[in-house]
Amino acid sequence: MNTPDIFIATCDLAGQVKGRGAPGEAYGSVLRSGLGWVPANLGISAFGSIAPGSAFGSTGDLRLMPDEATEITIADGPDAAGLRVLMADQTQADGTDWDCCPRTFLRRAISDFREQTGLRVIATFEHEFVLEGLPQSAPFSLRRHLDADPFGPDLLRLLTDCGLAPENWLPEYGANQFEITVEPSDPLTAADRAVLLRELVRDLAIRRGLRASFAPLQEPNGTGTGVHVHISLVDDGGNPVLFDTTRPGRLSKVGSRFSAGILRHAEALTAWTAPSPVSFMRLAPDRWSVGGIFLAERNREALLRICPTSSAGGSAPEHQFNLEYRAADATANPWLTLGVLLRAGMSGIVGGDEYPEPDVFPETAGPAELNDVPRLPATLQDALLALEKDQSVTSWFHPDLLATYLAVKRHELAHVAALDDAARIKAVSDVY
Repeated sequence: MNTPDIFIATCDLAGQVKGRGAPGEAYGSVLRSGLGWVPANLGISAFGSIAPGSAFGSTGDLRLMPDEATEITIADGPDAAGLRVLMADQTQADGTDWDCCPRTFLRRAISDFREQTGLRVIATFEHEFVLEGLPQSAPFSLRRHLDADPFGPDLLRLLTDCGLAPENWLPEYGANQFEITVEPSDPLTAADRAVLLRELVRDLAIRRGLRASFAPLQEPNGTGTGVHVHISLVDDGGNPVLFDTTRPGRLSKVGSRFSAGILRHAEALTAWTAPSPVSFMRLAPDRWSVGGIFLAERNREALLRICPTSSAGGSAPEHQFNLEYRAADATANPWLTLGVLLRAGMSGIVGGDEYPEPDVFPETAGPAELNDVPRLPATLQDALLALEKDQSVTSWFHPDLLATYLAVKRHELAHVAALDDAARIKAVSDVY
């Protein structure tokens, strides 16, 4: 069998996987010294053009330095050579950190979180997507599950073989919609897996004569497609620290303060976690996405949901207990999504009285109780303005990274500004 070629990958500000390839025989040298890269690539929008206002022009050089621990092989069958893919940090030419690398942003957030709180983060990304090319079938049905063969079983085997640890594969509510979840892990692994999972799903769909789309919407009044980020915290001994039966929602004081940070900066955070021109059409009340900026028990319209636990089979609730952030989708970069959530949560934990503990709305809270909760921004443009105004959030980023991100997102908005809702949604769906 031929030596598999390699692809050294990064994920850009539009959530697109980019990179460079090399022959398999160069594997050792690429691990040592990486492959060349260009700062201006960070300014490329989802629609393929460099955004005016990007901080980077025709000068400058970087390296894509691969992380050997992330290696997977994409192969269509056991006898195929396949392609070895490795996630990379974008670094300076000498291998030192580049301040505008999204993966480096998350690595630093993880380190700072551990240093300032003494806690470790466990996380996972729960993905929904639409699989086009199947017959119509009922939501959550066995028929839809069977209609997806052989794609479904092949996907589970592929993710298992690639070390992504799949947990659940299920037909969802929307037309031809499915959900795939993977086991929780450390935050860098969780985000790396999210980057890779999207590419593996899309690639396998093409190989099976289908088309997978992770876009937030497929039509104006259709069911939304999102990404839910699950987070739990543990101490140095691996003991869970979010669970406390004596407190509202069984959420501990540190969990409450972590939540306070995310709620306090929610408007700015959504500029990073739901960043397409159509993302906010999904994030609205009565769409089972996010009806407002609040923390609640088992409410699927809360920005932060306290997830249910099960005692079946003698399961311990404290080890299941986690918070679910619901205002994200797959147009976002997973490293940046998780990085901003950790920094916001850390701000709440260490911020003292500036971050008062939020109310925990019970599962029974109805429209009257939730009527006055603040809403998310109505559009991406509103979210970008909220980001610019939130000096705490902007301080987390190198000025060149922030300026380039704002330029990219506004360039994407301009690209679809003349289109009606249906055409805007199709333009985004074609990319994702």
